[in-house]
Order: sequence, then structure tokens, then C-alpha cells
Amino acid sequence: MSRSQLIEQIKQKKSFLCVGLDTDIDKIPKFLKQYPDPVFEFNKRIIDATKDLCIAYKPNAAFYESRGLKGLQSLISTAQYTPKDILNIIDAKRGDIGNTSDNYAKAFFNEETSGMSFDAITVTPYMGNDSVTPYLKYDGKWVIILALTSSVGSKDFQYLQTETGFLYETVIQKANTWAGADRLMFVVGATKSTEFTDIRKHAPDNFLLVPGVGAQGGSLEDVCKYGMTKDCGLIVNSSRGIIYASNGEDFADAARAEALKLQQQMQAELEKAEVI
Repeated sequence: MSRSQLIEQIKQKKSFLCVGLDTDIDKIPKFLKQYPDPVFEFNKRIIDATKDLCIAYKPNAAFYESRGLKGLQSLISTAQYTPKDILNIIDAKRGDIGNTSDNYAKAFFNEETSGMSFDAITVTPYMGNDSVTPYLKYDGKWVIILALTSSVGSKDFQYLQTETGFLYETVIQKANTWAGADRLMFVVGATKSTEFTDIRKHAPDNFLLVPGVGAQGGSLEDVCKYGMTKDCGLIVNSSRGIIYASNGEDFADAARAEALKLQQQMQAELEKAEVI
């Protein structure tokens, strides 16, 4: 998906919502266990219920890889089922170099070899440019670099002082020499909303993938106040607050209701910023 297509999706749907498919087989409704692939059946119903309200889906690889071959098949089926006009992000947080990164890229971007063709992947950049550039070889694919996370442990490294500011600022500055805002996004936690002003000094045009709204306590209003651009520039993720809104047979309807609440809030923010 190109940058212009992503922006058009945001304007059409009046939304910048990403639904995180962190699907835990132990948390899905019990009645789904009768299906051959309960996790995919859960994801399929969530997608069907929310696809007109969101502009991205984001499976977290760990929830699938932890289940071995069954989990991998659930991930492949989910990747193939996701509508082509919705940004499909694999939250893999890979961070290796050389042939290893080449093969990670092939795993998630090359449908001929793996069955999966995600539009974007999250990457840890701390081994340098050769942990990122292998993914940029795939035309039209996005690399989403971890910059500033919502975790308590973010203070261990991300706020270390460097010659050009905090380490997370240095990461953003350096990464933007590897590719432009049409290929690179950055992960910035919603609980760090006051830092968005500084981040926008280094990444004025890049889209930011923002987890932490909802269950983790991040404020959508603050994220928009400090981080929104003329093109929106934000993809805000919600996982547990949507997909686990109910553990009954009405789980998909409940997920839609929660997604609709966020979409309506996002529409108000987009109108306020005159993006739409």
C-alpha cells in the first residue's frame, strides 16, 4: 500500500484505527474451539465486523509462533484473508542483519515462498542500517522502526543522551537517511504523548504507529494534539480493548461497538485538525 492510498483510506473511513490481532487461543470464546482453526475463525469474524471502521490490522507474531505449525497456519490464513485495501502490519520486531534479515523479509513479504505478503513489518533498529535495509528491497513495503515505546523499560536505553539528543531521537534522525516518509514509519507509544512534539521535529512527515491507547492508558486526544499532521500521520492501535470486548458468542458485535467508539472519536479529531 502506497502512502497516498493509506491517506485516502483515512479520509474515506474517517479513521486511523489499527486493530491489533494479538489473538490468544486461551482467551477466545470457547465455542470457537469446535472449528478446525479457532484462532483464524476468531480473526476472520473480527475482521468482518470491523473492516469498514479501521485502516489497518496488526497481528503480533508471538501469539502465532508460540503455537508452532498450527499458529503459523493461523497467521498465514489471517494474512491472506485481510482485505487488500487495508494496511496489513506484522508486528514481528525483528532486529538481525545480513542473510537473517533477508530471510525474515522473505518470510513476511514474499507470498510465493511463505504464503504471506504483509504490507509492513515492525523492526528493531539497534544493529544499525543492515537490520533495516533488507526489508526496503521490497517495493511498496513499509518498515516500522521502534523509536519510543510505552514500556517501563524504555528508560533503560531509549532516553540515553547522545550527541544529537536522546537515543530515540538519534534513531529517528539516522533512520530517515535510509529511506523517506513513503517507506518508513516509527513506533511511538501513546503514553509518551508529550514527546510527540520533539519527535515531529525529526519526523515531520512520517506516519507514527501508536500503541497504548485504551487498555494501556494512552490518551487519543493528547496523541492527536501533539502528533497529528496535515495528512493525519498517525495509525493508532487498539488490541485487547477491541478484540476481547466480550468472550461470548457476541464477541464480534462487541468488538465492532468498541471499534466504532474509537472511529467516532478519530473522526472528531480529523475534523478538528481539518484533515477531512
